[in-house]
Amino acid sequence: MKRVAIGILGTKLDHGFWEDRWESWRPTISLFQHEELLFDRFELLAEKSFSKLSGRVLEDVRQISPETEARLHEVSFGRDPWDLESVYAALHDWARSYPFDPEHEDYYIHITTGTHIAQISLFLLNEAGTLPGKLIQTSPPVGRSNRKPALPGYAVIDLDLSKYDKLSTRFAEEQAEAADFLKSGIATRNPAFNRMIDRIEQVALRSKAPILLHGATGAGKSQLARRLHELKKQRGGLKGPFVEINCATLQGDTAASALFGHVRGSFTGAQRDRPGLLREADGGMLFLDEIGELGLDEQAMLLRALEDKTFLPVGSDRPATSDFLLIAGTNRDLRCEVAQGRFREDLLARINLWTFTLPSLAQRREDIAPNLDYELRRFAGSHGREASFNKEARQRFLTFAEAVDTPWSGNFRDLNAAVTRMATLAPRGRIRVEEVEEEVERLRESWHRPGAGSAMEGADLEALLGDGLDDIDPFDQVQLAHVVAVCRRSKTLSEAGRELFAVSRKKRAVTNDADRLKKYLAKFGLTFEALK
Repeated sequence: MKRVAIGILGTKLDHGFWEDRWESWRPTISLFQHEELLFDRFELLAEKSFSKLSGRVLEDVRQISPETEARLHEVSFGRDPWDLESVYAALHDWARSYPFDPEHEDYYIHITTGTHIAQISLFLLNEAGTLPGKLIQTSPPVGRSNRKPALPGYAVIDLDLSKYDKLSTRFAEEQAEAADFLKSGIATRNPAFNRMIDRIEQVALRSKAPILLHGATGAGKSQLARRLHELKKQRGGLKGPFVEINCATLQGDTAASALFGHVRGSFTGAQRDRPGLLREADGGMLFLDEIGELGLDEQAMLLRALEDKTFLPVGSDRPATSDFLLIAGTNRDLRCEVAQGRFREDLLARINLWTFTLPSLAQRREDIAPNLDYELRRFAGSHGREASFNKEARQRFLTFAEAVDTPWSGNFRDLNAAVTRMATLAPRGRIRVEEVEEEVERLRESWHRPGAGSAMEGADLEALLGDGLDDIDPFDQVQLAHVVAVCRRSKTLSEAGRELFAVSRKKRAVTNDADRLKKYLAKFGLTFEALK
C-alpha cells in the first residue's frame, strides 16, 4: 500500500526563505522528518497567491524526502479564510475531484496547518468519508535527547473511537446513564424493553424527526415523553418547554383553537387572542397523546405545521410559526385507521419514521419487582413519608402480580394506584399481608367486567375446531382456550410461549418456548398465524 499525505499550506508556520528556516519548526516539513513515517506522495493544497511559499515548501520536502512525489494543488478558499461555508465548499470540491484509490493507497490528512475553520472542515470531510483515511497531527520538538535536538512529534488520529478504550468506556457510560434516565432509574430486566430504550436514546439525541410511541393506555407513554424532553434539554440543546395534550379531550370547534390558537372575534366566545399549544411549544417539545383521536381537519393543519413550521390560527389570514419537536402517542393501529379513512396517510408517513411500541406491564412481568420499588419511592416523594413491605407481604404481592393470569388491564396506572392505596392504609408505613390481600381483591374486582364471557367463550373453540371439539376432553378444552387467548393477544409465537411457560422455563437449561407452543397447537390442527 502506498502512503499518501494531504495537507494545507501553513502560511505562517511554514514560513521561511533563508537558510535559518531549518532552525524553526515547520509543521508541513516536520511530516517528512521521521524515518518510520515515509510517504510515497504528498498533495499540498494552497492559495494561488502563496505560490512562492508553496514552491519553497515543496522543494524542501523533496530535499529531505527525495522518495516522496510532492505535488501542488491550487485551491481558492474565497475572500475570508475564516468563513466555514466557503472553506468547507472549496475543500469538498477538491476532495470530490481527487482520484482516491483506498484499495491501494493509505491516506493521512494533515490537520496542523491552516485556520481553525480549515482544520474543522478537514475533520468533517474525513468523518463523512469524503476525505478517506486517518488524521495526522504534527507537533514541535520538546527538549533535547542525548544532547541532540529533539525531533518534532506526530500523532495519528483514527476516528474509529472503538479503538480508544477510555473514550469507548466513557461513551458507553454516558449512553447507559441516558438509558437509565429514560427508565427513571428503574433497573428493568426485560431484554426487549431495554433494547428499545437504548434505541430511543440514540434517536432522541441524533434526530429531530417526530417519534411515535405506540402502546396501551397506562403503558408509560406520557412519562417517557417527559423524560425524553428532559434528556434533550440536558444533552440535545433543547431550550423550550414540554407541552402535553390528550387529543381525546379536543372535541368539535375547540380542537383547532386549542392546538393552533385563534384571533379575537373569530367565533362566538373568542373575546381575546389565544396562542395555542403549538406556539407554546416553540423551541421545545409537543406531546400529542392519543393522536388518533384528532379530526381530519386538525390532522391536515398539523401536517403543514410539521413540514413548513407554519400554520393558520383560527380566524386569522396571517400564518403563525413554531419550531417544535413532536412526540405522538397512540393506543390504536394507525394503519387500520388510515384504511378506514379516519387518519391521514400523509400524516402517518410524516410521524412514522421512528415508531416504538411500549410493552404492557403484563408483557414485562420480570420488571414488576423493580417498578414496585420505584412506586414506593414515588409515594414517599409525593406524600412526604416512607412506606415499605414486610417480607411476607412483598412476596404475597409479587406472587399475585407476576402470575400469568393477572391481567394488569390498566398497566402501570394500576400498579401505581395499588401501591398508593396499600401505602396509605399501612399502619406506621409498614405494608402487611392484610393490606396486600385487601388490595388483591380490589384489583380483581376492578378488572371484572359484568357480562364478559369466560375464556372458553372468548376462545370460540367450536368455530376453530368444528366437530373436532367433541373429541377433546373438557379439561383439555379449558387449557386450550387459555392458550388460544394468550396467542391472540401476543405479537409473536415466542412472546406467547414465554408467557405460557413462564414457570417451567426457569427449570430448563435450554428453552424453546416457541417450538413447544407450536407443537402443542399442532396437536389440535392449529397454527399461531391462524389464531391471529
